[in-house]
Amino acid sequence: MKTSKTNRYAILATVLFFLGTLFPYAYGAADRSLKKLRTLLDVIEFVKENYVEETETDTLVSGAIKGIVGELDDFSQYLDEQDYKTLKNETKGEFGGVGMRLQKIDNFITVVTPMPGTPAFKAKIMPGDRILAVDDTDITDMKLDEAVKLMRGAVGSKVRLTINRKNEKGEYKKIPEVTLKRATIVPEVVYHRMLPQEIGYVYLVDFSGHSADELKKALADLTKQGMKSLILDLRFNPGGLLNGAVDISKLFLPEGKMIVYTQGRKPEYYQEYKTKGIPLYPEIPMAVLVNQGSASASEIVSGALQDNGRAFIVGTRTFGKASVQQVLPLSGGAGLRLTIAKYYTPSGKLIHRNYRDKSKADEGGIWPDVEVDVTADEDAKVLMQYNNIVYTPGKEAPKLKFDEKDKVLEKAVEILTGKISLEEAKEKSKQEAAARKAKKEEQEKDKKDKKDSEEVATEAAE
Repeated sequence: MKTSKTNRYAILATVLFFLGTLFPYAYGAADRSLKKLRTLLDVIEFVKENYVEETETDTLVSGAIKGIVGELDDFSQYLDEQDYKTLKNETKGEFGGVGMRLQKIDNFITVVTPMPGTPAFKAKIMPGDRILAVDDTDITDMKLDEAVKLMRGAVGSKVRLTINRKNEKGEYKKIPEVTLKRATIVPEVVYHRMLPQEIGYVYLVDFSGHSADELKKALADLTKQGMKSLILDLRFNPGGLLNGAVDISKLFLPEGKMIVYTQGRKPEYYQEYKTKGIPLYPEIPMAVLVNQGSASASEIVSGALQDNGRAFIVGTRTFGKASVQQVLPLSGGAGLRLTIAKYYTPSGKLIHRNYRDKSKADEGGIWPDVEVDVTADEDAKVLMQYNNIVYTPGKEAPKLKFDEKDKVLEKAVEILTGKISLEEAKEKSKQEAAARKAKKEEQEKDKKDKKDSEEVATEAAE
């Protein structure tokens, strides 16, 4: 009995210590929810004393902490000693993997976008693909960080993926297994070219530490070629560094303009990012292209330019990944990655999308001024033609022909050249979106009516 009490006190001390480490402001909440804390304590103690196999207190407490953090969002994460070391290595900028940005959507590990030039890109893995298994391990119920860990490994080693892809009917079907050779992933590249009618075009693949400098070089070259208007293509751009997004926004916005701000529960997590100095390109007519593969820093730039009336946005709604994580070291070499704030556009629109809560489906992401309905197949063809654009820095970029029909780019060109006014394009876009929504609702109603009829028929037969 004495041993049991000793264990209980030890567990209580451990739990309180970890709770206090994770949430310094949670002691008051713990006092108000003492019954729940006692329940947690009872479960840990009962498992430790009665489970068929002997368990360590640290293991049980670690599991409890993971459960607590796992209830928050898909980006907060408790990191054991090995995971914390891995995270610190990743922040150095290079890692061995296959080159995909992933997110958990509807409980599936889902591809946000493959990075151009990477093994995943060359294997034609597409945004929206669901990863079901890595080698022989089923990951459908796995946490995102655990799934990512399975996909990474030694450069040159191979990994096999089982994938579901949405067909034309909107149904997910398995495609043939894909085997990829892991490589060193270094997010790269700004690509530019001149379009007819003196329109400069820049495709920004990622926001790295030197993206702003590379963009300046591209814009300078386009200016020499007589650029009169600009299209900044952020489609399939998964984001990257915040300072890259801020520096790029400063190229186009007047001094003193809000770019983005963060806001959390605590006042100290409120932070504004504004422009300073005179912009290099304050007046050039400008369009920004986005799609569901545009995330994070891409959304910050497009939101800033849109809200400040500096550019119009064309394409489809962006992904909606814009939250701030703080990494805290914990005792024993562990760590905690905790979401402490979210990003908002200058007008106060929340960028982050809550994929867990279906009632908030219309919140988050950047909605384009002019929406262009693009099928998955059309989006795929546009993305894949960029494969040969990605080249080794220091070597001459290949000269390419862009043969795939690109409805989003064409719409931006129409507006910039005055074939259709921006207001006319916006109005037409609204009408087409309303028609698509009505059609979808009608299809869902027909499907429900059919299901109800089948159920009635089954009951009658019984």
